[in-house]
Amino acid sequence: MRESDLLAHIYHLAGGINAASGDVLVGPGDDCAVVRTPSGDVLLLTVDQVVEGRHFEPGTPIDLIARKAIARSISDIAAMGGEPAWGLVTGLLPDGYQHGRELSEALHRWGRHWGCPIVGGDIAFGPGPLAVTVTVVGDMEGTKGRRHEGTKGVERAASTAPVLRSGAQAGDELWLTGQVGGSFASGWHLRFEPRLAAGQAAARSGRVHAMIDLSDGLGRDAARVGVASGVRLEIEAARLPISHHCRDWAEAAREGEDHELLMAIHPREPGVEGPPLEAEPALLGPIGVVRACAPGEKPGATIVDPYGKPHDAGELGWDHGR
Repeated sequence: MRESDLLAHIYHLAGGINAASGDVLVGPGDDCAVVRTPSGDVLLLTVDQVVEGRHFEPGTPIDLIARKAIARSISDIAAMGGEPAWGLVTGLLPDGYQHGRELSEALHRWGRHWGCPIVGGDIAFGPGPLAVTVTVVGDMEGTKGRRHEGTKGVERAASTAPVLRSGAQAGDELWLTGQVGGSFASGWHLRFEPRLAAGQAAARSGRVHAMIDLSDGLGRDAARVGVASGVRLEIEAARLPISHHCRDWAEAAREGEDHELLMAIHPREPGVEGPPLEAEPALLGPIGVVRACAPGEKPGATIVDPYGKPHDAGELGWDHGR
């Protein structure tokens, strides 16, 4: 079974969860689940894993394995415009594994690095390969003061709302937080920096209608935004900021593990130059626009190559089930 087919089945199973529980604001199908606590706080929940031989090669330094394991989930929090708070880690360690202490220390170190202390988890031993799963809980700007003050009477500022995949609107411009492609050849997939500052700036601005973490490739992830929003994202290959480690735009769009943010942003006023949002790092683009679907056209994404030929972006990307 293809990963995309299994995910679609999971989304169908959880389709009524939002209506059945008023505390579940966003269920499966976005970078994070969004829930409301009894006290009214809005929390972001995400989980991801790294598996030896799939997400990193045997012999990869322990520190980089731990870094990637934590950073993948932190990047999901960034894609909602949130801030990481706490983490949980589980490890499936091969029988006879000799680096458990080193791996544990590195995981805690990288959790603290991103303000996300590891507060629990589980360990199991088995035939392998090594697999590390990280759950991260985050929150939105405006709730942190209450969490850290710990005082009943603290008055909390109104928090910003999470940026979802489902809000892209016709006319929006498409922007990136960095170049795409070449993540494995360059080692970027082990050393990428979750774009927390850019994601939080996007949420504060009110101008970013949709956002996604590019983990499965620009093509497939752009299509996910289009489907969630009921629109068509149209990307111009000639405008893509492509890594020099890639042969062409198609390789850059399908490779995956860029962990940059793709944003659909309210269009700039005529004559305005430069990015529509001040962010760190500075946004790159626009690489395309959002448009309404033509009659009979399904929501998704299209990449128009330098010769003007359209390609279905949803077929350009990582699918673990293939």
